[in-house]
Amino acid sequence: MPKAVLKYDAVVIGAGHAGCEAALACARLGLSTVMFTVSVDSIALMPCNPNVGGTSKGHLVRELDALGGEMARVIDKTFIQSRMLNLSKGPAVHSLRAQADKAEYSREMRKRLEDQEGLDIRQSEVCSIETDKGEDGRQRIRGVYTHTGTFYECSVLILCSGTYLNARCLTGEAITHTGPNGLQAATHLSDSLREHGVELRRFKTGTPARMDGRSLDYEKMQIQQGDTPVIPFSFSTDPESVQIRQVPCYLTYTNEETHAVIRANLDRSPIYAGVIEGTGPRYCPSIEDKVVRFPEKDRHQVFIEPEGLHTHEMYVGGMSSSLPEDVQLAMYHTVPGLEHCRIVRNAYAIEYDCLCPGQLKLSLELKEIGGFFCAGQFNGSSGYEEAAAQGLMAGINAAALFKGKEALVLKRDEAYIGVLIDDLVNKENPEPYRMMTSRAEYRLLLRQDNADLRLTEYGYNAGLVNKERRDAVEHKRLLIESELKRLRESFVGANAETQAFLERCGSAPVRKATSLAELICRPELDYGIIAEATGKELPLLENEEREISLPPKLTRDVIEQIDIELKFEGYIRRQRAQVEQFRKMEGRRIPEDIDYDDVKSLRLEARQKLKQFRPENIGQASRISGVSPADVSVLMVYIEAGHK
Repeated sequence: MPKAVLKYDAVVIGAGHAGCEAALACARLGLSTVMFTVSVDSIALMPCNPNVGGTSKGHLVRELDALGGEMARVIDKTFIQSRMLNLSKGPAVHSLRAQADKAEYSREMRKRLEDQEGLDIRQSEVCSIETDKGEDGRQRIRGVYTHTGTFYECSVLILCSGTYLNARCLTGEAITHTGPNGLQAATHLSDSLREHGVELRRFKTGTPARMDGRSLDYEKMQIQQGDTPVIPFSFSTDPESVQIRQVPCYLTYTNEETHAVIRANLDRSPIYAGVIEGTGPRYCPSIEDKVVRFPEKDRHQVFIEPEGLHTHEMYVGGMSSSLPEDVQLAMYHTVPGLEHCRIVRNAYAIEYDCLCPGQLKLSLELKEIGGFFCAGQFNGSSGYEEAAAQGLMAGINAAALFKGKEALVLKRDEAYIGVLIDDLVNKENPEPYRMMTSRAEYRLLLRQDNADLRLTEYGYNAGLVNKERRDAVEHKRLLIESELKRLRESFVGANAETQAFLERCGSAPVRKATSLAELICRPELDYGIIAEATGKELPLLENEEREISLPPKLTRDVIEQIDIELKFEGYIRRQRAQVEQFRKMEGRRIPEDIDYDDVKSLRLEARQKLKQFRPENIGQASRISGVSPADVSVLMVYIEAGHK
């Protein structure tokens, strides 16, 4: 018998970005919740890069905010620099990225967790889980044991272990069995998971060194300032509140001398010496990986980023490494501006246990253990934003299961979060998964600027978004639709005033009556220019059916939606048609009791993969690696032939 028994509705293991969102969601949805962490001081820790957002990751943060998550609001309060990336490209890939004050971010998130009613925080290591058999015959979570022998009974469990499970850090020949930043690793839980049939594998990630900023020569680097004005992450943040004095970042580059130092010491790198067992991230490689894999490149970018306002530590982005300390010093000293740098924290690689693919439902619940949800890097992803998004969804769905409600599953055409989870559930992902805009087939529809229009209703129905915020989004939608209608129905003639205006704007003349919407479609024109000129330089044609109306005063975010909708109208229409085809595939359900051995024309590999992943519909089946279009056709014929 356990020494003590405590009862909660929900247990969350881990207090990283996934754990924070999961715990807040459960508590806000009415579940008595306890969140475990190896150190209360590590809540919402940023053990690697000191920023939130970036290409595609900014989309996740905006979506998380629209659903009622917390990350966007916390970074809006604790950032020290903000930039919108990819502005030279189309709106589909515009991504907000903010440098964080790491200590302040952690402190602010911790405060919000501590203030949350119904949520307790416990500093203790969870060592094992306990299950019993449910009515359906499969295992159900019953609770967890801590290292002190206390049993915490629960109805739902969310595992957000990050990189802590059986973790070990490597710097050259030096190996320490700790979690990130020297924190205690979780060394017992993996054995318990395996005993309950959960299959685990080893992944690896890494982080660069931190420098004493006073030892760097910034004159040899390119300065990178923040944007003015600052655009907030959260749709609920007052834009005026984020117009702060920003801190600069810097850019420098490696060179051939740097690469020569690395090549000469590859035999001392754990990655190339065969010491590291886990698979590393393809899209965020160490500097030794970059030098080996891209020998034709004579330099690589190095970003020097402040860790906060109250520290001299600088993050050396782009140069993560597991090389020995003496090699790190020699390597960094070859980089312009770092010739006399002093290392505060060495770069290191970290290995950890995580989930093998094929074991999760789209709700992020384990298929074989009812009530057991998983989120974050334990699921094989990388990055704070990917973790937070999964944590929020796991929290929402754990609460839904507890209350007997249907799980919230976002589709690939609805959100980047839908793409992220669908990929983690249906693909094998042999290395840590990183979100990228190229992974989203419908990215022109899934822009970061319209996340509130796409997802606020889901957040409201889940119970994490209040009616006032939901109504504000619906009002915004009506304003956009109303103004688009007005622009399409308001015409200017091919008269002298119109031609003179177009000539001043460097735009071609019109040959017939043209709508304001058509004018806005031109690259050199936009809503602001047309609205300013309407009724003055651009006299509207008389309309017998409706009164001539001048443009209303609209907010920046509404105008942005109007410009994008008109300028990319053809592409958007085409993508919406593709979505309709996609939804037809997603709507074709696969019976839960289907016996794939009975589908005679399936190839062996397809049969094996379908058994492993057990997709819920034809769309999911088509995205499984090893299942060809021909296999999908065979499966559809089999189902339509009358299988019950």
